[in-house]
Amino acid sequence: MRTISLLGSTGSIGRQSLDVIAACGASVAAITANSSVELLEQQARQFHPKLVVCYDPAAASDIRTRLADTDIRVASGMEGLIEAATIPEADTVITAVVGNVGLRPTLAAIKAKKRIALANKETLVCAGELVMRTAKEYGAEIIPVDSEHSALFQCIQGSADHGEIKKLILTCSGGPFFGKTRDELKNYTRADALKHPTWKMGAKITIDCATLMNKGLEFIEAMRLYQVTPDQVDIAIHRQSIVHSLVEFRDNAILAQLGVPDMRLPIQYALTYPKRLPSVVEPLDLFSCPPLSFQRPDTETFQCLKLALDCARKPGVACAVLNGANEAAVGLFLKDQIRFLEIGELVAKALEVVPDGPADTLEQILDADRAAREAVYAAR
Repeated sequence: MRTISLLGSTGSIGRQSLDVIAACGASVAAITANSSVELLEQQARQFHPKLVVCYDPAAASDIRTRLADTDIRVASGMEGLIEAATIPEADTVITAVVGNVGLRPTLAAIKAKKRIALANKETLVCAGELVMRTAKEYGAEIIPVDSEHSALFQCIQGSADHGEIKKLILTCSGGPFFGKTRDELKNYTRADALKHPTWKMGAKITIDCATLMNKGLEFIEAMRLYQVTPDQVDIAIHRQSIVHSLVEFRDNAILAQLGVPDMRLPIQYALTYPKRLPSVVEPLDLFSCPPLSFQRPDTETFQCLKLALDCARKPGVACAVLNGANEAAVGLFLKDQIRFLEIGELVAKALEVVPDGPADTLEQILDADRAAREAVYAAR
């Protein structure tokens, strides 16, 4: 059984990862959080990692005092995240932090030749070519944790090589505003947008699901992870969230992965691949399933999805600008400082004003990210 370093242990994916780790009997070498010290202390006392990291220095000081009666070491900041990502005792790193803060630790873990259980989609959206190139150079495994990408990964096991793939089909619940018009979307609040019909997730990703930006980011992620063109990726609205994604092969056969909407299943597969172990997730009862339906997404109403699909076809830093601007705009929306439709409008503005450029180095990507955030704050 593997030994895990868990980046982002107090978030939704992090908490569910610890459920899986406990059920599988795996060990934990390190856990990290931003500032949720009470929950982080509980997790540290339960799983006894060697290292605990708080990204926020004040929170790190607090957790250091709380754990003074243990032999657990405490670190902080980006240096602490990178130390957790490269800790020698861990062979697997779950990257469950939200946002581009996960980029440096993920690259460090890749260079340390860890298995990357990737739940931080921003890593591949902002720096997909760099990340995949580095993984190939160092021989590191990247196993996706997102339910849709895990489904694609599992379906692809049915092919002899990637040349047999004709199309990747990402399913999408449609979020809480499926079927609404732009006129209706003007009046929806933060509380409305946080009411996802199927999944229980953190606030940022839930808002991304409401704008459909989440599916746009996954579209870009699929291109990078599976080395396919934009024309080889499609999106289907699937309200039931039972078919998690599909792969169409060149002989026109389509394989799908089905299951109950529970993130613990893809988390477990990322940890145990290529083996499958008994799971704490309940089985899917095919005889009580509702009828399964599929529809095309409305890219005119949901501007964020259209912006992401456009950026997917552009070289350079466009995807990093898209992601940085979206993170900034969603942050403003969650603070009730802008309205729902302004998220897409601010992202579009950032894409207009931030100059394009190459995305060959980490510095170029992070510079574009900063410029995108500044553009959003300046335009609001």
